[in-house]
Amino acid sequence: MKRSTRRRLTQGILYAVFAAVILFILLSADWGRIQPYFFNLGVARETFPEILTVAAKNTVIYTAIAFVGGMLFGLLLALMKLSPVLPYRWLATGYIELFRGLPALLVIFGFAFAVPIAFQWQAPGGSVGAGLIGLIVVSAAYIAETIRAGIEAVPKGQVEAARSLGMNSVWTMITVVLPQAFRIITPPLTNELVILIKDTSLLFIAGMAIADRDLTTFARDSLTNQANATPLVVAALLYLVITLPLTQLVAKLEQHNKRGR
Repeated sequence: MKRSTRRRLTQGILYAVFAAVILFILLSADWGRIQPYFFNLGVARETFPEILTVAAKNTVIYTAIAFVGGMLFGLLLALMKLSPVLPYRWLATGYIELFRGLPALLVIFGFAFAVPIAFQWQAPGGSVGAGLIGLIVVSAAYIAETIRAGIEAVPKGQVEAARSLGMNSVWTMITVVLPQAFRIITPPLTNELVILIKDTSLLFIAGMAIADRDLTTFARDSLTNQANATPLVVAALLYLVITLPLTQLVAKLEQHNKRGR
């Protein structure tokens, strides 16, 4: 049997298996129970407009705060890790390894409850503000490694050329290295943004007032009140509306970078 014939036969079998699995799922599902419990249009309508004007808006705001805070703190950590001063490198490395190794939920819980009790301290914004600080602390550790990798990916010849023109190390980093590094790391940074959008759902552990609820918390409360899972489906669709364009942007940026090489 020719190789091309075997390939077509294998592909045909795989397609047939896939179709059989889909058909089995469709036939075995109890659509009489699924439709009213997960796709109830009446319940879905009751979630509007609050799910947009409150929950989705808060999700976007929390994501923006956590991303900007994580970016600024992550940049500082990345520069510390690349510093010639040994204690700075140790401190940054220890921080990054610690918070990359801890669950984000545990860190948020700690900043929302343990830190205020231990230090008699109230975060700006109350419990949600404390949770956001925890999210910033975790995201900064991941973003720092991304920035560090981008800085190290800039050709050393660029630095040497800048220094030969009389630029000092700080000005070289600001005007030559960082702009090129951020162009390199734009796709992974966008991916971090997508992860942060989903991680804002962890802020529920800090406790939220009605006006502070994000998409997940809003959907959970609506599910409890309505005894129906349709609000979860609506929230899931809104998450996809927010994240899918970003994931497509990541793919296009990666393709653009590959062509640039």
